Amino acid sequence: MKKNFTVACAESCTGGLVMSRLTDFAGASAHVKGGVVAYTNEIKNKILRVEDETLKNFGAVSSQTALEMAKNVREIFSATIGLSTTGVAGPDTSENKPVGLVFVAIIGENFSEVKEFHFDGTRTEIKSLAAEAAFELLMRHAT
Repeated sequence: MKKNFTVACAESCTGGLVMSRLTDFAGASAHVKGGVVAYTNEIKNKILRVEDETLKNFGAVSSQTALEMAKNVREIFSATIGLSTTGVAGPDTSENKPVGLVFVAIIGENFSEVKEFHFDGTRTEIKSLAAEAAFELLMRHAT
């Protein structure tokens, strides 16, 4: 809060868990601009403006898509920081990518980072671990 940043989230595999955790804090309304749960490629493309070529060439579960999601949600909400999650929570694979593969991206005015994770567990556990990873990445860049 001392840095007066704002954040916007684009979530896929976490289904809104990151936003939920961010809004658990008193005073969150001064820093959380909003977010989009983009569970399908159609929404990633139409709402979050992820390029067709990115989705076609790399898939929804990729570092490239995660970074575009973070960049574009930041712009859409005019936030200081954009944060995104995309991955395979299971129990089935997606795009021939394994269950537990998750990409978390963060972007600000002078930084960007994408992290790749391989989580084990149930669908609920993977979603929770992915949301925690996003939250930790945000805290590292925002403090």
